[in-house]
Amino acid sequence: MPGPLQGIRVVEFGTLIAAPFAARLFAEFGAEVIKVESPEGGDPLRKWRKLHGDTSLWWSLQARNKKSVVLDLKSADGADAARQLAASADVVIENFRPGGLEKLGLGWDALSALNPNLIMVRISGYGQTGPYRDRPGFGAIGEAMGGIRYTTGDPSTPPARVGVSLGDSLASLHGVMGALMALLRVKTGQGGGQVVDVSLVESVFNLMESLVPEYAMFGEVRERTGGALPGISPSNTYPTADGAFVVIAGNSDPIYRRLMRAIGREDLADDPSLATNPGRVARNAELDAAITHWTSGRNIDAVLEALDLADVPAGRIYSAADIVADPHYQARGMLLNTTLPDGQPITLPGIVPTLSETPGEMRWTGPALGEHTAQVLADLGLGADAIARITAKEK
Repeated sequence: MPGPLQGIRVVEFGTLIAAPFAARLFAEFGAEVIKVESPEGGDPLRKWRKLHGDTSLWWSLQARNKKSVVLDLKSADGADAARQLAASADVVIENFRPGGLEKLGLGWDALSALNPNLIMVRISGYGQTGPYRDRPGFGAIGEAMGGIRYTTGDPSTPPARVGVSLGDSLASLHGVMGALMALLRVKTGQGGGQVVDVSLVESVFNLMESLVPEYAMFGEVRERTGGALPGISPSNTYPTADGAFVVIAGNSDPIYRRLMRAIGREDLADDPSLATNPGRVARNAELDAAITHWTSGRNIDAVLEALDLADVPAGRIYSAADIVADPHYQARGMLLNTTLPDGQPITLPGIVPTLSETPGEMRWTGPALGEHTAQVLADLGLGADAIARITAKEK
């Protein structure tokens, strides 16, 4: 079954995480994604984290279904080929610092003049405008300035980070969302191309719920609360007798009552002052203590079984080993068993979201550097001499 984005061509001028992750999502749902890489080793992510041979395992995921084309964008031939690629594309995705592509003759004005229907997704630390636009920005800085770092961790410790590149991934998702909205406008004849301006800081900020209005109206600064969800009770992380931790979300009124009865605290279940969330928030420490007393006397399996019977949302905190062993992940197709180009078996994450009629698919893992250069350039109509000049610079 063809993917829903079949027939869409995406050109990626990106490295590491934000732009490449956005392009990967297009590739998983049928778009032709052409990743333009430098002849000087390509995307640095090829060498990040754990390696198999000399290539990152992350690369096999981040670049799956993409075509790798090596171009020296600082050369006349390379920049000209890049412009031809953009002229043939529906979407260009890039994460240069603002102004970086303009210096190479590949900015919005140049590319949109060649392709008036082009959608250009520009992911940067602070966006294409504003006083901070020229500052370097990584996902970690977006998390810090977007507000999520300040609210993450235990109040007795410095702000913590999530163990993945959250800021970059959030920017990727916003970039894809913006690109699809802009594409819909073009494909339905409502207008031409446009820039999708995505800031790492703003992508994180967009998730911060009522943080700003609470401060603006009441002067309240949301602080770190560990595993709890501030202003919503009870919802926290609780220890079990076997050293595991369980997340319990008992914060709707009927679920709260079921939870209290499951832990043998009918007195708290029937207390009229705890019938709604504001009353529970006022006595949150008492409720957390009662739940902790109950979970601490049982192992994780017993806790989960009791809460499942009571129809209370709960889950153990999963490691990678837990995820790979979980039958639900397997049943949902979230663990894809495949092989690397050298035949080495590997398990990769499945494709999200799940579409009933036109699901995404993995056609190949991350390509070798420049694997598709000659093929893609020939498809553009470049002659043998031009292709030979360009590919000679790959070596």
